[in-house]
Parts: sequence; structure tokens; C-alpha cells
Amino acid sequence: MLINLKVRNLLVAAATLVVLPVAAQQNAPADSTIIRKIYDNALTSYDSYNNLRFLTKNIGGRLAGSPQAAAAVEWSRQVMDTMGLDRVYVQEVMVPHWVRGDKEVGQIYNSKERGAVEVPICALGGSVGTGKQGLSAEVVEVKSFEELEKLGKKNVKGKIVFFNRPFDNTLIYTMDAYSGAVDQRGGGPVAAAKLGAVGVIVRSMASELQDVPHTGGTRYKEDVTKIPAAAISTNGAELLSSLLKNDPKLKFHMRMTCETLPDVKSYNVIGEIKGSEKPDEIIVVGGHLDSWDLAEGAHDDGTGCVQSIEVLRLIKDLGIKPKRTIRAVMFMNEENGLRGGTKYAELAKQNNETHVAAIESDAGGFTPRGFEVEGTDAQLAKVAAWKPLLAPYGLRDFGHGHGGADIGPLKGQKNVTLIGYMPDSQRYFDYHHTPIDVFENVNRREMQLGAAGMASLVYLISQHGL
Repeated sequence: MLINLKVRNLLVAAATLVVLPVAAQQNAPADSTIIRKIYDNALTSYDSYNNLRFLTKNIGGRLAGSPQAAAAVEWSRQVMDTMGLDRVYVQEVMVPHWVRGDKEVGQIYNSKERGAVEVPICALGGSVGTGKQGLSAEVVEVKSFEELEKLGKKNVKGKIVFFNRPFDNTLIYTMDAYSGAVDQRGGGPVAAAKLGAVGVIVRSMASELQDVPHTGGTRYKEDVTKIPAAAISTNGAELLSSLLKNDPKLKFHMRMTCETLPDVKSYNVIGEIKGSEKPDEIIVVGGHLDSWDLAEGAHDDGTGCVQSIEVLRLIKDLGIKPKRTIRAVMFMNEENGLRGGTKYAELAKQNNETHVAAIESDAGGFTPRGFEVEGTDAQLAKVAAWKPLLAPYGLRDFGHGHGGADIGPLKGQKNVTLIGYMPDSQRYFDYHHTPIDVFENVNRREMQLGAAGMASLVYLISQHGL
């Protein structure tokens, strides 16, 4: 049914007055007008999309410690420096320097059915290498750590452990499916090494069957032997699993020349608009500047970075004078260390800074759905009170959840509200940590809707507090 635009706006305004608290009702018409202007500006602008193009196409993958990460630091500093902000500065942070080396080789062989078969693999971030000759061993497949423990040293020693627990695709929210599978990637190598395994293969963290492997960080313990760890594409995992059923003695060959070099100096990059009335109360909006090295890091997390910069541009361009200070933070080293987020929180505490809220965009540049609040029921209620103002723009989902990895270290600050911007999650794990996370797979309009939603929430917090 078609509805007159004027009538629709009246209905939205009526809903706003019914749901918002009394204090917010008095400001609702003015706030609604500002939010409309934010969206109009964002949806007709190409600034952030062009920023994303430069970041991804001219700089590319930006793994912490790499020359590309250094270039991204200088690029983002220069971009914000030209925007007429009140302050642009960097925070020094030492970061890990892991390098992938040669393109990885994965091969199933001694198979009764297929002979030697090449399969796509990639080293997990932080993994040790296999040596130039590679590593060959029999494979044992498990879907859980409990299965691995039941096998014991007798059945694991000298073998490659193949962790093959897939996403639970019955879950509507794919982030939940990721959470239910990613422990294999993070903790698999240590668990396998304790039982004498010589290597680990992990099914890629993906919703769909693909031929691209998904990298991501893994963790070692100093008192446990470090063994090589690789991700295998989901199609490769399906093939390996099926061949193992008929040939449990088949072998897998993996060759990786990755290594960890000494830590290097890098930076968080920060742009700031000072609050006009309460400059000591800070609102952070941010994404992580680093990405994995396999591709351009477009959705993870180029979009989050350019959206955060776009929040400042929208505030400046519309002549909004925020009551509270707004910072856009380009965090460094989220992917394999979280040292940027940790350093930011450490300096905030050291400088006795007061953060009212921190918003992170690190779930891709897809169609906006809402915000998750990592905090109390009261904190969620305060954010959700603005739903009537934001729902007409597609931001309808407000609930408890994950704020974000980089803003997580701020959790210890008194009264800070951590907020995760949540776009539609269905396509995210097609691209996450893969060679196909490229600029061409980002839709400008979807990304700008997200930037406008974040800017609108930042505006509301800056004017009314939490």
C-alpha cells in the first residue's frame, strides 16, 4: 500500500512522541530534522567511498607491522588533517610483525580415489612455518576438542589434526555461527600439540562452500610446542573429509614459509571535534586500520574506518556544534594482537579521560540493521530510546551484544557505554579474511547508510548524553 510521504512522516513523529522519554520528546522534532540532513548528505556524497577506493586499491592489505600498514597510518592522518578538525594526532604502539612468506601449498595424497589433489590453504596468522620442504603426515579428523581428547596421544601423535566443525547455518545471525566455530582456529594448534600432533588444518570460518581459504589469528602458549597451522577452504574441507572416510591412512602435505619477526612501531590515528559545552566527555567512533594481507581489507575493516571518518565529515559539513567531544579512532593491530585498542584505553586511563560512549564498526559495510550494546539493561534502554528516530532509516534492531574488540579495553571505565554497529550479517563471512574482500564487493549506498546511522547516534549522544 502506497502512503503519502507527508502522512508517513507524521506517523513516524507520532510514534516518536509515544515511545521517547519526556525529555527526549521535547527535542524529537529538531533531532529528526538534523538526522534527515545527515542522511541526505551521506547518501549523496562519494567522499568516504573514494577514501575506501584509495585505501584498498592504492595501499591494499595492511597487516600490522607491514609497509602497507605504515602507509595507511600516514594516509588516514593526512585525510583527517585536511578536514579542518580541532585536532589530529597519533598514538605510538608496538605491534607484532608476522609475515606470510611464499604462497602456501596444500595437497592430499596417497588417496585411493583421486591420487594427488591440490586444495586451497593459507597459513593462520601467527603460525610457525613448515620449513622449505614442507610437512607431510597422516590426518585425523575431529569436530570438537572433546573428540580430540578422546583420541588421546596414541591416535594423534605424529599426525596432522583436521578440525572440521562447520558453521551452524540454522542460526539466522551469522556472527553466532562464527562464535560457535572459531575456537578451533584460536585454540586448535595448542590442543593438538599437547597430544603430539605435528600440524593443524582448520576448516575455514565461512557460511558457504567456497574455494577460498579464510585466514585469521591463532594462539600459541610458550610452554607448548608450536606447530604449523593452516586454514583450508570449505570445499577443500568437504573433499578431505570424504576422502578420509575411504582412506583413513591418506596423507596431507602442507608447505608454509611464514615467520614472526621482531615487533615494530606503529600508531593509532585520531581525529577530534571538541565539544562546545562538555569537552571533557568523549564519544569514540572507530574501526581498525589493519587488515589481513591476503586481500584489500575492504569490509574488514576498511569500511569501518572510512565510516568513522565520515561521521566527523558529516558533523563538520552540516555545521553541527556537538556538546561533547567526538573522536574518530583508526585502531592498529586488531587482527593479530589488539594492541592499538589496548594502548588507547591505557592512555585514556593515564590521562584521566571520561568516555561517555564508544561505537565500533567492524562487521562489514552492509545494509544497516541496528546497534548492540555491551552493558547493563539501563545502558541499553538509554540507547534504544532513540529507536523511533532511527527506525525510519532501517535501524530497528537494538539489543545486548558485542560492542567491538578495539573498544573492549575501555570497559573498565566508569559509565562508558560500548556500542557495536550491526549491519546485515548474511554476506560477511563470504568475504571475511579472504582474498575476495575487495573494494568491488562494497556497495556505496549500503556503506553510506551505515555511516549516516552511526553519525546520527553520535549526534544524539553528543547532544543529550547517556
